[in-house]
Amino acid sequence: KKKKKKKVQKSNVIFDVKPYEAETDMVALEKLVREIAKDGLKWGPAKLVPVAFGVKKLQITVVVEDEKISLDELEEEITAIGDGEQVQSVDIAAMVRVG
Repeated sequence: KKKKKKKVQKSNVIFDVKPYEAETDMVALEKLVREIAKDGLKWGPAKLVPVAFGVKKLQITVVVEDEKISLDELEEEITAIGDGEQVQSVDIAAMVRVG
């Protein structure tokens, strides 16, 4: 009998990354978020979404392997960007289990 290969459980997650102020360079912030690299993590498309008073949030998609990546730790890493001075909050806007 052939051993069945264990299926890798993945999640497709959309993060809302909100800055402290409207003046935050969101293009640079996206670049810093994408610099977070780990085994089992693959960044996808992103867009800027208006919130209020000129503030925009970064909505970025990531596919993670559930066994390798802790979403809590990833959120903490994003929040810590720029010595914690740039990102006010990181929320999971949507999450779907895939394959």
